[in-house]
Amino acid sequence: MSNISYHISNLLEKMTSTDKDFRFMATNDLMMELQKDSIKLDEDSEKKVVNMLLKLLEDKNGEVQNLAVKCLGPLVSKVKEYQVETMVDTLCSNMMSDKEQLRDISSMGLKTVIAELPSCSAGQSLTANVCKKITSQLIGAMGKQEDVSVQLEALDILSDMLGRLSGTLISFHASILTSLLPQLTSPRMAVRKRAIMALGHLVPSCSTALFTQLTEHLLAELGRGQQTSTTRTYIQCLATVSRQGGHRVGEHLEKIIPMVVKFCSVEDDELREYCFQAFEAFVRGCPKEMSPHIPTVIKLCLRYITYDPNYNYDVDEDRDESMDTEDGGDVDQESDDEYSDDDDMSWKVRRSSVKCLEAVISTRRDLLVELYGSVAPALLARFKEREENVKTDIFVAFVALLKQTRPSQGLITTAAEPGAKEDPAITLLKKQVPTVVKALHKQLKEKSMKSRQGCFSLLTELANVLPGALGEHIPALIPDKLPAFDVKPYVKDVFSGTLKRLKAADIDQEVKERAISCMGHIVCHLGDQLGGDLQPTLQIFLERLKNEITRLTAVKTLTLIATSPLRIDLRPLLTEGIPILGSFLRKNQRALKLSTLTALNVIVMNYSDSLKPPMIEAVLNELPALIEESDMHISQVAVMLLTCLAKVCPSSLSKIGNTVLPGVFHLVHSPLLQGGALSAILEFFKALVVTKAGNTGYNDLLKALTGPFHSSGKAAGPTPMHRQSYYSVARCVAALSSVCPKEASGMVTSFIQEVKNPKSSESVRILSFLCLGEVGRTMNLGGQKELKTVILEAFSSPNEEVKSAASCALGNICVGNLEEYLPFMLKEIGSQPKRRYLLLHSLKEVISACSAESLLAHVEDIWALLFKNRECAEEGTRNVVAECLGKLTMVNPAQLLPRLKQQLSSGSPVARSTVVTAVKFTIVDQPVPIDSLLKGCIGDFLTTLQDKDPNVRRVALVMFNSAAHNKPSLIRGLLASVLPSLYNETQIRKDLIREVEMGPFKHTVDDGLDVRKAAFECMYTLLDSCLDFLDISEFLEHVEEGLKDHYDIRMLTFIMLARLCSLCPNAVVQRLDRLIEPLRATCTTKVKAGSVKQEFEKQEELRRSAMRAVAALLSISEVEKSPDMADFANQIRTNAEMASILESIQGDARSSAAESMDTS
Repeated sequence: MSNISYHISNLLEKMTSTDKDFRFMATNDLMMELQKDSIKLDEDSEKKVVNMLLKLLEDKNGEVQNLAVKCLGPLVSKVKEYQVETMVDTLCSNMMSDKEQLRDISSMGLKTVIAELPSCSAGQSLTANVCKKITSQLIGAMGKQEDVSVQLEALDILSDMLGRLSGTLISFHASILTSLLPQLTSPRMAVRKRAIMALGHLVPSCSTALFTQLTEHLLAELGRGQQTSTTRTYIQCLATVSRQGGHRVGEHLEKIIPMVVKFCSVEDDELREYCFQAFEAFVRGCPKEMSPHIPTVIKLCLRYITYDPNYNYDVDEDRDESMDTEDGGDVDQESDDEYSDDDDMSWKVRRSSVKCLEAVISTRRDLLVELYGSVAPALLARFKEREENVKTDIFVAFVALLKQTRPSQGLITTAAEPGAKEDPAITLLKKQVPTVVKALHKQLKEKSMKSRQGCFSLLTELANVLPGALGEHIPALIPDKLPAFDVKPYVKDVFSGTLKRLKAADIDQEVKERAISCMGHIVCHLGDQLGGDLQPTLQIFLERLKNEITRLTAVKTLTLIATSPLRIDLRPLLTEGIPILGSFLRKNQRALKLSTLTALNVIVMNYSDSLKPPMIEAVLNELPALIEESDMHISQVAVMLLTCLAKVCPSSLSKIGNTVLPGVFHLVHSPLLQGGALSAILEFFKALVVTKAGNTGYNDLLKALTGPFHSSGKAAGPTPMHRQSYYSVARCVAALSSVCPKEASGMVTSFIQEVKNPKSSESVRILSFLCLGEVGRTMNLGGQKELKTVILEAFSSPNEEVKSAASCALGNICVGNLEEYLPFMLKEIGSQPKRRYLLLHSLKEVISACSAESLLAHVEDIWALLFKNRECAEEGTRNVVAECLGKLTMVNPAQLLPRLKQQLSSGSPVARSTVVTAVKFTIVDQPVPIDSLLKGCIGDFLTTLQDKDPNVRRVALVMFNSAAHNKPSLIRGLLASVLPSLYNETQIRKDLIREVEMGPFKHTVDDGLDVRKAAFECMYTLLDSCLDFLDISEFLEHVEEGLKDHYDIRMLTFIMLARLCSLCPNAVVQRLDRLIEPLRATCTTKVKAGSVKQEFEKQEELRRSAMRAVAALLSISEVEKSPDMADFANQIRTNAEMASILESIQGDARSSAAESMDTS
């Protein structure tokens, strides 16, 4: 500490030197010291440093003054509060000085201090005290009408402070407003502009009463009909207030709009510009309240988008048509000069009206068809605009229109559905494509780079919205046909230029990588034209393969060359290259391992005749370590390499029995195996048996696969096998059987014996059934006479997993032998009520796996049987019946869907619920033939949302949710009629709440809870798939209600609120005051002492979920300017428990954002 004090004392002494260089260097050194986190000043040093820096603000040398100002920033966090107050007092009094230079430097000092004050959310008393000191001084300074420069500085500083720390100044808001309003009538334009800026920063955090006072003042002043310059100021202020206050202006719009419309007709271009800026702010900030006024705004915009009194476009067009020659550019230049009038402000009116139109387009997707009728032609006609800035905004507005037309994400997947009706906006756009191309054709000839860029961005968006629509117009856009490109004359130059970079060692890493990649493409596509240069170039690749920095790029390039259709001769590289590639498989770099395995795969496939046993052995030695469950993707690619080796070099795998195979078997028995890795292993086993590689036959593999299941049931044996491994082994057994049919029949018999044997363990019986099922799927097991009996007996097993495996086996065996097993299955379902549930599961397996053609002959029998069971007493059985009905309907939708529809009028609510559930299973996420039929009648099924029975309404909501998630195009057009029913189900129904006596206690049961939960789940799905079709304001009303509902519903609505914060922050901010109280109630509620552990856990989970919603709210930049939110945020931060939850949630969000940005 003493060393620092001594050092600081030395610097302070030098600052008093008469030599300005000494003073400068000492101040610079002090700044470097203050920027260190470790520095701590004692009280005496603090005082001396503060006094010296304030004294240096009056230094004669400007550079020293500037450095002193810079020192004030880091000093704020290094000294005690009263020292900061001393600094502020001195700076404020200096700001009133008569000396202009001191005044300016002190203003800079105050801004520096304000910028470094801790934010008000940190709850620092320092910030509050300093701000109050500065504010009272600034309010006084603004009253000094005689000195405009003082006023300007005061307004500037006040703007800075309100922008950063407005929440701290709530007690001063009224006096700030009172002192700012008179400045709007100042004779000086600069004062008026800065007053408007300060008011804009005040608006987001001021109270509703103060906001109303400000708005009414502006309206009253506008109504007095003052001179135009004053009116301009008030309109500009209204626009700024609306931009910053957003939705708060909404309730005053009925008075504001007629006034602004009236001022549009005043002959003053600047006033008109400000009017349109105000309209733009209203449209963006209050979309709902602006709805009745949108037609008026569009009409005004369309009128003034063509407002150009000083220019005659007709003459210009005539000249274009008559002089479309090479020297036409000079004529254009002349005309530009002729009409370039510095006093002409009409372009600002045109630009502001275009920007206003763009705001309407961006916020009102519901008006898209009307916009194509009125706005699109007007924008197209204005592509000829002479002012470049205006033309750019016209292109931006048209691009916004195209973006709004682009189908939503859920619609893209279903756009090609047969019979799907085309979006009317798309139809209108298609009609306008020729006009668009014609208008752009002229603009593409413009000299202006900006205009051409606008044209290309518009064409790009048009191509995205209407793929293929520009095809017939290519000749107009690219008039000269491009000659066929002959590469031969350029090969030598391109090669030598790239080779120079490839050989260079002292160049940038990125250039090295691009040179390797570029040369790879040259060799791949033009290698046959390189002659004697080819092999030396390949040797350079080998060198790059040995370099740690370039090896990954070299491996990828080698893969590219190995796949070349030119069959490039890589033999000279392989002897040395393969062992190097093998060594890469030991490295920790995952990307290198994957790329190397891919390269080896390609090399083995295309150059197997050049691979010698030592080379292959070098690779095989590294593979066992790669085949493990910790990285399934690397395991998959490694197994694919083994498969490739088994097919082209089977002899090379003679020793894998003790090296690679144990790892593969371990993977098969892993609970994580699925998808691509499992498919790769199936192909490997098939290749192994067919090629007889690895000295491993069918029986050896079978024993290794099934062995662990025989030992897992024993008391002293290893831990039981995971459920997933049963299915994986069954798939492997079926794959082996498909290539070894002779051995397979004996294996089937042995599995049947295992199942029959009473001494067999449960795990062996389960595996045997699953294997029989998978084998029976591809082989006809009709010859096994006792199989049916064995399966039916297993249905009576006390073990649920054995019953499930037997049910699965029966379904799969039936798939392979439909003619024999399906009638048997249907007969059993009809005659065996106790086994019906399991048999229906088997039937579901058959319907899911068989093709429509093979099932057509049996549809009527299956349908009749299912319909008999549609009112089954057990809900589980009914659900399986519904799934079978749904999947069967997809076999012959034209005939069966109307039958389902007829059942909607059934008197039994149970039958209606089964039918609606069946429809849910016809909605899949892939395009299928039933879609077009479903689109025509799904509205009839959705009428069940108004059914009297709560359970029917619940399953209707589940079906609606499935449609919204998998195929939103089915329900988009019906939302207007369906949403009221959906929202109705979010309400708490008192008639469904009842009390149940449980001994001495009374327990409340809400029979409507499941229906409400399903309704809120639908709402959440609609946010992702149909956001454009929702009235977010109405949607939020029901979310608000959900925030006060049951635990399950609140959990859902907290997630929805967090989602809404990212999707439509402006709408959330508009209703912020109503959202805060339910969140506060959840975060502050405490469980009664003596409650059970589950109650504490539920409340903790609920609080964390609410905190996630709070964190999402706080991520919206404008939110903490709300006094209620600032107060709630402060309450959270001052409560240690809540603050730690919020910090951990925000930390998680930051780390997940960082992970998503990490593209390595």
